[in-house]
Amino acid sequence: MAALVPLDIAEGTVRDRVRNALRAAIISGELAPGELYPAGALGSLLGVSATPVREAMFDLMHEGLVAVHPNKGFRITPISESQLDAVAAVRMLIEPPAVADAVPLVPAGDFDRLRALVSPITDAAAAGDLVSYLEADRVFHLTLLEYLANPHLIAVVSRLRAQTRLGGLSRLSSSGLLVDSAAEHGQLLNLLQRRDA
Repeated sequence: MAALVPLDIAEGTVRDRVRNALRAAIISGELAPGELYPAGALGSLLGVSATPVREAMFDLMHEGLVAVHPNKGFRITPISESQLDAVAAVRMLIEPPAVADAVPLVPAGDFDRLRALVSPITDAAAAGDLVSYLEADRVFHLTLLEYLANPHLIAVVSRLRAQTRLGGLSRLSSSGLLVDSAAEHGQLLNLLQRRDA
């Protein structure tokens, strides 16, 4: 197993940071579908004990990303193309209208902070760093939804985003289109700043 995303790029408790690092590694394919990973081995890679890894993996189990195998570890859940299409369809029903609803709620003074969230996305895409890209992308999109002040919506979209990224991102990167996808975040922010929902 390669080194996982550094915990210092994520925010929150150790459990939150471990969960976000593992989620990004699963989505990017760094942790392979169908493989069984012991909590202790993952903890060693992340520089933490097995306890926050177990806690984080139980959270990821609720997101449908892993299955628990008692006394053995956690198996990364494979997802079929048809499952991926079904989850993407649900996500498209929820996330774009929610972001449109957030457009008038973003204070003018917040755009510098939002632009600062775009840089790590474009930097990671240029470097071909899928794990860092995913974490930066997640932070940006969920930050936009925070203007709606609906934690339930954020949790649902976060879970759907994680599931719809499985398998597709590595193809995007290998085709050279990840940099273009990253640039769309700046375009999205320009539209948002013009209040164009």
